[in-house]
Amino acid sequence: MTTYPDLKLYIGGAWRKTAEELPVLNPADESVIGAVPVASQADLDDALAAAAEGFRLWSRTAPRERGAIMLRAAALMRERAEEIAHAITLEHGKPFRQACLEVVRGCEFFEWDAAEGQRTYGRVVPSEPGIRYIVMRQPVGIVAAFSPWNFPMSQPARKIAGALAAGCAIIIKAAEETPAGALHIARALHDAGLPPGVFNLVFGVPARISDYLIPKPQTRLVAFTGSTAVGKHLSELAARHMTPVLMELGGHAPVIVCDDVDPVAAAQASATRKVRNAGQVCTSPTRFFVQEAIFERFARSFVEKARATVVGNGLDPATEMGPVANHRRIEALEALTADARARGGRVLTGGERIGNRGYFFPPTVLTELPDDARALREEPFGPMAIINPVRSVEEAIEKANALPFGLAAYGFTHSAARADLLAEGIEAGNVSINTLEASVAEVPFGGVKDSGYGREGGAEGLDHYMTIKTLSHRMAI
Repeated sequence: MTTYPDLKLYIGGAWRKTAEELPVLNPADESVIGAVPVASQADLDDALAAAAEGFRLWSRTAPRERGAIMLRAAALMRERAEEIAHAITLEHGKPFRQACLEVVRGCEFFEWDAAEGQRTYGRVVPSEPGIRYIVMRQPVGIVAAFSPWNFPMSQPARKIAGALAAGCAIIIKAAEETPAGALHIARALHDAGLPPGVFNLVFGVPARISDYLIPKPQTRLVAFTGSTAVGKHLSELAARHMTPVLMELGGHAPVIVCDDVDPVAAAQASATRKVRNAGQVCTSPTRFFVQEAIFERFARSFVEKARATVVGNGLDPATEMGPVANHRRIEALEALTADARARGGRVLTGGERIGNRGYFFPPTVLTELPDDARALREEPFGPMAIINPVRSVEEAIEKANALPFGLAAYGFTHSAARADLLAEGIEAGNVSINTLEASVAEVPFGGVKDSGYGREGGAEGLDHYMTIKTLSHRMAI
């Protein structure tokens, strides 16, 4: 199997090292597997200059030609899928099979947007004779993008693909903890013939990079995926310069389980999805509100499935869930468990770190939590589920909407009336019924309330990467 890649910045079509570096750890054994370069202010200045030149060329490149390069890059990433997935498993810990699926998902974003970029239509507005009103969509300019550590390849891919398809240039700061996915995207784009400067990859101290790039007049859009707190800070910084933002922020996804479904089937599906990526997913199903008639059977089956989950090194084919990303996640999950116990909640399984080497935390199920318990109000971002009984669907919807988050929500029901009630009543950007899939390339994805602003994916996914210009043209004066 391939080794972990040599990490570099990618600026102006060229690779570069820096004097300052940060260690990259394998969360399965806490060993150092690489060193990520830290961009200096001079590196960022070079990236801005390169992006300006890249945008000048790329924005004037025909959408079909842009799409062809993106498709070549996607094909290269598919060819290199196992190599990329191996690097992701080393730096993130997720099972190798899940890492392979993430690579495919990242390629799908490129493939969808490559085609969607050819459909960025304007329109001609009917008017009086002798005058034309034309609405044009044009690329917004240079994008400063920031991607998180939980999906090292697919998260940066989503932003890069949207920006490139729209005709923008992009500077992306990928996560220092998991840099290999973005590096492999850069390699594929370079080998596919992307012009220099159109795509630039930097790493470094997050606040230092955002505080420098966002106020620059060259930056015309800020695209961020991460926590609500950081998203609000970056939005405030961008607002001072009237720079638009695209924010995909935190969630705390509710799951409403109605009493007309098979509780065992719903629980098995839910427990399986809960441990995907060790629960470190902004759409991870977490707050389960189960109608009383089936609560005991649902909770029992969920716990049985959670306890049976094989936790281990992601490179072991038997592993179903790898470690969490770092020691901070261990501390956060232990604190939420302790708070639940202190407030009278019950721990049905899990709740304590596994061993003392590697960041392993078991699937954890809490129940009988009061509404003010921290685990019901703060996103655990780990393999933790809260299962509480409710009397009615209306009560469940009220509890689901009680938080300021609104990214993803789920429901299980075989009643058309109840499905309509869930679809209309739940406050979330993405509502899924009888499925726990919240996001695919061909549909828009994003949140409401504190979960963000704007949409990525689908026909709407390029909107934030473009600006609207109205042309009024009188034929003669």
